[in-house]
Amino acid sequence: MSKTILITGATSGIGFETAKALAARGHHLLVHGRSRAKLDELEALLRVLPGAGPVQGYVADLSRFDAVEAFAAAVVSDHARLDVLINNAGVFKTSRPITDSGHDLRFVVNTLAPLHLTQRLLPLLPPSGRIVNLSSAAQNPVSLDALAGRRRLAEFDAYAQSKLAITAWSRWLAKSLPEGPVVVAVNPGSLLATNMVREGFGVAGNDVRVGADILMRAALSEAFADASGKYFDNDAHRFGPPHPDALDDAKVQRIVDALERELDNWGRPSAPLG
Repeated sequence: MSKTILITGATSGIGFETAKALAARGHHLLVHGRSRAKLDELEALLRVLPGAGPVQGYVADLSRFDAVEAFAAAVVSDHARLDVLINNAGVFKTSRPITDSGHDLRFVVNTLAPLHLTQRLLPLLPPSGRIVNLSSAAQNPVSLDALAGRRRLAEFDAYAQSKLAITAWSRWLAKSLPEGPVVVAVNPGSLLATNMVREGFGVAGNDVRVGADILMRAALSEAFADASGKYFDNDAHRFGPPHPDALDDAKVQRIVDALERELDNWGRPSAPLG
């Protein structure tokens, strides 16, 4: 049966390959990208795939609160139901690490943006729906000062902290939604051949379709039907434990409380750290 599936960051890398695989199976795809030109190319490619279903594109810069809000509002206006939300978009290396709001770009794009988008789209998701959040093998303890923009981090640490934050929040969200939808955090695989890996680590990377395959399974497979709150490690090819902080209820609650505060602050520009 065809499902309505939203994928963020669909114009390249894992998101691109996931979109192609899902489109070829006839699903109704809502694809997001930051560039209108790249999104137009993606939509044109998906529509001519044999067996492709409807495709609809949305442009949004996930580093800006107003853009994420407008993106969510457009989806809510266009659709009465969403079966699967795949929060795939992410950033690692950047020439502008601090946003206008004073936050590290990794926390904004990798954590706050999917948090806000998910909250806004939850009313569209039925109990049988799924929310797939992109985690990583790289997970470091979250500095609440760094999350609030009061402390700067090195690139890798900022990325790894943002991924622990989304992993912890995924577990918290799953516990708060006992009737569904299913919420899972997925490490799609380490050092896959994405722009992020090439720019961040200077290596070609492994077959990106490995990551696309696990995202498609997380979105559709019965193996994930009872997996809410779990973490799937595609390096180990199984469900497993994330960083210990994501399993510590007290630490998870502190992270979630801090995320909610920063979500409230995100739209208010502040002076960047000197």
